[in-house]
Amino acid sequence: MRRALMKGVVSGLGAALLFGLSTPIAKLLLPDSGPFMLAGLLYLGSGLGLLVLMPLRGTPGEAPLRREDAAPLLGVVIAGGVVAPLLLMYGLGRLPGSTASLLLNLEAPFTIAFAVLVFGESLAPREALGAGAVVLGGAALGLPSVLGGFQVMGALAVAGACVGWALDNNLSQRLSLHDPVAVVRVKSLVAGAVNVVLALALGERIPGGLALLAALATGLLGYGMSIVLHLRAMREVGAARQAALFATAPFAGACAAVPLLGEHLGLREVGAALAMAVGVAVMVRAHHQHLHEHEGLEHEHAHLHDEHHLHEHEGVVVAEAHSHPHRHAPLSHEHAHMPDAHHRHAH
Repeated sequence: MRRALMKGVVSGLGAALLFGLSTPIAKLLLPDSGPFMLAGLLYLGSGLGLLVLMPLRGTPGEAPLRREDAAPLLGVVIAGGVVAPLLLMYGLGRLPGSTASLLLNLEAPFTIAFAVLVFGESLAPREALGAGAVVLGGAALGLPSVLGGFQVMGALAVAGACVGWALDNNLSQRLSLHDPVAVVRVKSLVAGAVNVVLALALGERIPGGLALLAALATGLLGYGMSIVLHLRAMREVGAARQAALFATAPFAGACAAVPLLGEHLGLREVGAALAMAVGVAVMVRAHHQHLHEHEGLEHEHAHLHDEHHLHEHEGVVVAEAHSHPHRHAPLSHEHAHMPDAHHRHAH
């Protein structure tokens, strides 16, 4: 489990860093395009970039998308690809870049609430304390700035974006067993096209020159590659734990706002960063082990032949990651585990 946990943590923090850096950059680009157009260009940059960088046939060894994935994928596109980015762009137009970045920490408690209360995930007490430290660190950074400026509509818009992404996160975990590049490509291209059409209908224009290139490049890194890493992290550690890891994104955005937007960080920001670091460390060191039962299950995803995948391929054990439909027989055992696709049991 330790290797899978660290793989998930590295992917989760990488996703947070890329997305966090994109927020103050989007603040700089907003005047050249408008909220609808910028949201569309960010996602088009993500989708078109992944088309160029990744082969159309999909990532080798990963499970392709199927017809039955249409419903959760539609929810991901609407909640996370259309509604949330538009609300964020609206909020960015009414808040300082650092404040908007820090308010994005609300995504973590919303995601954890959905994961635990609606989708049946669980957090051990130690993990809950670690997640709480990360979230409280972000709240200490963002809330005083917002309350002090009475920027209610901007703050509510960013909070609404966080609710949309929280729902997106939990639906995305249901898709995380499939090729993450394919999932992000579909989400980005559809969401980007919808937002650009809305922008043109409202009179917003496509920016030219460097502003257009910057928006597309920011979308590829801050949305496309970030969401790919985000999905890979959820595959390993679950939506609730990844939400806490991703809560470090606003601090990355706030730090980037210093040179990009001329804003400042003080002792409060340093203290909050330390709280986040302690929270992440507590979660990384958490150990979750108990006797549990696996019901019979049939699904498809990239896998190696381990204790959960003991099937054969014409008598040959495959050593490399590969994907195909396979069935798991009922099993009862005890080992350290995370809430991946094989361990979404009740506690």
